[in-house]
Amino acid sequence: MASGIFAILDDIAALMDDVAVTSKVAASKTAGILGDDLAVNAEKATGFLASREIPVLWAITKGSFINKLIIVPIVLLLNHYLPDAIKYVLIAGGFYLAFEGVEKIVEFIFHRPKKGEEVIAEDKNEQKEVSEKSKVKSAIITDFILSVEIVIIALSTALEKPWAIQIMTVSVIAIVATVGVYGIVALIVRMDDAGYKLIKLSNDKGAVSTLGHFLVKALPYVIKTLGVVGTIALLLVSGEIFVHNIDYIHHHLPTNIPIKISEVLVALVAGLLVVLLVTIFKKIFKTGKAH
Repeated sequence: MASGIFAILDDIAALMDDVAVTSKVAASKTAGILGDDLAVNAEKATGFLASREIPVLWAITKGSFINKLIIVPIVLLLNHYLPDAIKYVLIAGGFYLAFEGVEKIVEFIFHRPKKGEEVIAEDKNEQKEVSEKSKVKSAIITDFILSVEIVIIALSTALEKPWAIQIMTVSVIAIVATVGVYGIVALIVRMDDAGYKLIKLSNDKGAVSTLGHFLVKALPYVIKTLGVVGTIALLLVSGEIFVHNIDYIHHHLPTNIPIKISEVLVALVAGLLVVLLVTIFKKIFKTGKAH
């Protein structure tokens, strides 16, 4: 009886050791996409009132956990029964990411802030609430697409391993990705609060106070930088998906420019096509609704 228990414990220890090894490899392979995920989600979690930053971030984090709970079993089942389908799932996600990236660029170029009485004061609170909900929804959808790629990359490191190790490796990466990314995002969005506390604790004197003022002043620039980096990350991820999963694009890339630039250009073209199609669809829908 005792020997049986020790044998089971030995098997569990061996299993956990294998999971630790494959998880380490998976973490190194997903590091790039996790960096992009961080930049995108940090940008999406900023720009709110200070009192709403943590609730918004928590809502996105919960959405991210739900995404992982949906994605992990689906990807594992697809890989087992329909492995070719994973490629088409990635490509569909690539088009969404390209659309988001290009839409941000188009909005930046053509958007003009409303002036005077174009914005009615009594509607501001309602508009902010709608805007917050739409941003949270957009962030969760984007997280879903990025999470699909993270899970697929993590799974690719354990394909030769038993089913149990595949499940545990992917689950570990999914949890670490969510906690790690949104933990860092929380630190970023509360950077100014940390600065104010440092200023208060030091009575606005000395090196600690200087650091506090730096954190407060740096936050707006960090947010703007994250906006740019997040947009570039969207294009890089989507372009990489297209290049690695569409043979025609892969074989017809120009060889005289860096691969990352080629991926961004591919994403820009794909994103522009989707933006054009969405714009046409919206106009047709509005015309039909008007009649």
